[in-house]
Amino acid sequence: MQTDNRLFDDFVKFVNGAAGTVAGMAREAEGVTRERAREWIGGLDFVARDEFEAVKAMAVAARDENDALKARLDALEARLAAQPAKAPRTPKAEI
Repeated sequence: MQTDNRLFDDFVKFVNGAAGTVAGMAREAEGVTRERAREWIGGLDFVARDEFEAVKAMAVAARDENDALKARLDALEARLAAQPAKAPRTPKAEI
């Protein structure tokens, strides 16, 4: 059912135009908000995921190396403790 009411047609065109304008404003506001959020987060010194994973891998490697060195030191200390104690050397008196 179509009407020949020009007032109604003008009102529908106005509402459609307003809806398009509001949708455009919403997209613009979303873009501005995203950009502001990126700027704000960028200023907080966050690290990227790949940088975090690289540092984490280095920490694990350092911990493994530390454990290996501790085991080696413990073995050397055990070997040293098993040796008989020697009498301390006394310096010769110079005459």
